[in-house]
Amino acid sequence: MNEHEKYMRQAIAQAKKAYALGEVPIGCVIVYQGKIIGRGYNRRNTDKSTLSHAEISAIKKASRKIGDWRLEDCTLYVTLEPCQMCSGAIVQARIPTVVIGCMNPKAGCAGSVLNILQMPEFNHQVEIVQGVLEQECSDMLTRFFKELRIRNKKEREKNALDNNSQKCDK
Repeated sequence: MNEHEKYMRQAIAQAKKAYALGEVPIGCVIVYQGKIIGRGYNRRNTDKSTLSHAEISAIKKASRKIGDWRLEDCTLYVTLEPCQMCSGAIVQARIPTVVIGCMNPKAGCAGSVLNILQMPEFNHQVEIVQGVLEQECSDMLTRFFKELRIRNKKEREKNALDNNSQKCDK
């Protein structure tokens, strides 16, 4: 196992925490001098906050650990390609390298929809490494959304039955 795979496995462990909460399973770790200094996982629904993305949480923790908002000597590992908000935060934090598990063709901003991380108009560009443990990251997301569709279908069916039962009682 190479270094990128080692740390992506740690990001996957974070994503599993989100999965256990019923959140979209996205996990992130930030590495500085061979040590993880920030961890995060998706908690948007749990926290009822748009800002509760894995990357934002990990960046906050890493900044506290280092004592600076600049994370210039760090590498960020994330299971899913960052969105526009997280990509902007990565650029602002001056993180030099982002390692991505799988890409997000519907909302990714590290090359899929946009590439905020490498826009020459900004004062900082990020090196991107794609496809580290891609299948594992992708499979977890696919499994989550398949289960979510099944849960949502059962919920709709239950609500329809409840509504029909209430109409019959009247």
